[in-house]
Amino acid sequence: MSTILDKIVATKRAEIVRAKQLRPEAELRAAIADAPPPRDFFQALAAGGAIKLIAEVKKASPSKGLIRADFQPVEIARAYEANGAACISALTDEQYFQGSLDYLRAIRAAVHVPVLRKDFILDAYQLLEARAAGADAVLLIAECLDDCNLRKLHNEAVELGMAPLVELYDPANLTRVFDAGATLIGVNNRDLRTFEVDLRHTIRMRERIPDECVLVGESGIHSREDALLLQEAGVDAMLVGEHLMSQPDVGAAVRALLGR
Repeated sequence: MSTILDKIVATKRAEIVRAKQLRPEAELRAAIADAPPPRDFFQALAAGGAIKLIAEVKKASPSKGLIRADFQPVEIARAYEANGAACISALTDEQYFQGSLDYLRAIRAAVHVPVLRKDFILDAYQLLEARAAGADAVLLIAECLDDCNLRKLHNEAVELGMAPLVELYDPANLTRVFDAGATLIGVNNRDLRTFEVDLRHTIRMRERIPDECVLVGESGIHSREDALLLQEAGVDAMLVGEHLMSQPDVGAAVRALLGR
């Protein structure tokens, strides 16, 4: 039986074919030459001290539908930065999350912290799109990629100056993530096959990830108590979107999450 993730990946492959027809790779490479130099996404999260926040600009999701009707991506990103977010994540998937590369481009021009392209990256073409739009980092999902492509896309992201945040849900994928060379590792608390969430999934994975790696907990983080639970377990950073985007005042929501 096909899962939600299978459906998203099939849609994404068709999107990539269309995108390559509309904008040739050579055009993207030319745009990269004019893009602003990458900011250090890894170091922004590895600085030590309290848990760091990657705050996500996210209009909708397959599990929740529309999250924020009053969606002003640049204003939201600026509020995130002003209230203490270490990095910004910009959803660029259009069909399932109502995101856009244009949102990423506008956000990157408006803030001073590093920006992640959050999408289902399956092809090196998408890395070129990300860097041309100004992305400082990209998400790679282990469950979406075989060993060869995970390693290849990780290396190509690095060559383009971007930090690959390599995400996994299934603990069986951890060896594959290490073999790809990942040092920035995200543990998704949401099973993308069923969309069920368990915050302690990241905590259980903590002891299996070396201290020299930066560990990011993703999904299911809704309160200061959740943030402290991760921090006390030694998790370096958290990626939070749905909770922040559903609050009337996103700046106040960031401060509350960070205990400021």
